[in-house]
Amino acid sequence: MSLLTRLDREHSVAPPGFSRWLIPPAALSVHLCIGQVYATSVYKNSFVSHFEASQTSIGIIFSIAIVMLGLSAAVGGTWVERNGPRKAMFVSACFWAAGFLVSALGIGTSQLWLVYLGYGVLGGIGLGIGYISPVSTLIKWFPDRPGLATGLAIMGFGGGALIASPASRQLLSFYDDNYDPSVATSVASGGSLVALFLTLGIAYFVIMMFGVANMRVPAGDWKPDGWDPASVKVKPLVTSASVSAANAIRTRAFWLLWIVLFCNVTAGIGILEQASPMIQDFFRSDGVSSVSVAAAGGFVGVLSLFNMAGRFAWSSTSDVIGRKPIYLVYLGVGVILYLLLATVGDAATWLFVILAGIILSFYGGGFATVPAYLRDLFGTFQVGAIHGRLLTAWSAAGVAGPLIINGFLDAEGKPGTLTSAAYQPALFTMVGILVVGFVANLLIRPVPERYHEPARPLEKEAAA
Repeated sequence: MSLLTRLDREHSVAPPGFSRWLIPPAALSVHLCIGQVYATSVYKNSFVSHFEASQTSIGIIFSIAIVMLGLSAAVGGTWVERNGPRKAMFVSACFWAAGFLVSALGIGTSQLWLVYLGYGVLGGIGLGIGYISPVSTLIKWFPDRPGLATGLAIMGFGGGALIASPASRQLLSFYDDNYDPSVATSVASGGSLVALFLTLGIAYFVIMMFGVANMRVPAGDWKPDGWDPASVKVKPLVTSASVSAANAIRTRAFWLLWIVLFCNVTAGIGILEQASPMIQDFFRSDGVSSVSVAAAGGFVGVLSLFNMAGRFAWSSTSDVIGRKPIYLVYLGVGVILYLLLATVGDAATWLFVILAGIILSFYGGGFATVPAYLRDLFGTFQVGAIHGRLLTAWSAAGVAGPLIINGFLDAEGKPGTLTSAAYQPALFTMVGILVVGFVANLLIRPVPERYHEPARPLEKEAAA
């Protein structure tokens, strides 16, 4: 029996007595690794110097990776459901590690297109497959607390940069004696960048193999002790039926939820992408900012903490109050927070940090809650594949959010000279986007029965 065959779904069924609490750490090991994508700014200036390229040319690497994440998740979602989480996580690890190795070759030969191919395309495929691979399995292991389960794993994606950023800085300083991680203008040599990418590629592959080794799927008749499936059916918007991925994209509920996710991500990613210069610009007077470069870097770290904490806290809260109400909080309260940020955000640094932090917690919470929302609307049948298709909203928002923010800022003046007033048009635009998402969430209704899969004999017997 080959390795890939051993990783098939039918060979991954958990034995009797298997603890379901081993599943979140296995999923977390994958998400912590692929969450490194949020730490690309650490070596961005070094890339600019090494390749003698513009900021835009280097920034395209991140954009390609996010676009490929959405596309690979959408295209590969059904394959992931069919083959199971272990094989999907193994394939993700191979693509993710290969992305680093090919990029190392591109850095060593000064061929930027190889970095586009490696980290952007191959790494992006690893991102997409790895992101969705444990989702449906977590929901099946935790039917009583799906928001908590997915929040535990997807929290790792938001927190991956908290580990990758300082680790990358220390590795670069280890490989290059002239690189000082405490100086914003310090750049690493090409050789140290090659060594960094080789180290990360190998290390991430090993860590992700921990997840592959420990991931299991529950037996068909398994359910948590003391849990009554009937308790799920009585909740609003929660179905006990099954909807295929092919049928899901034909429903109005899917596309309304696509709009909801797009709006929530667009608003959040606009701040995330501009965080460091934004806090300096908000507190600039007579051309001088009262916020230092080091403090701005610390602010980015604080936002990562809010992003990570929101993924767990808000998704867990959704198990209590429901998915639709929690998105009303994300979007409705988000409107108020953006208005406050635009009008009084420059009154005090602490106020700015709190407003931006809560906004980023909603951004993270939206990612972690959406798999449980999909489970409520479409059942567990092909929820992973449906999730993959929905993540195209993330790809679109990853392009739209920075374009909106940067477009307005380019019209206001040059970087380093802007003030809080320059951000108001962009922030008010985000308010409008959140209102659209709020209305879309209000319009979501249960999926009509004509889209349900026919009940199988065992299901009919259980229902009777």
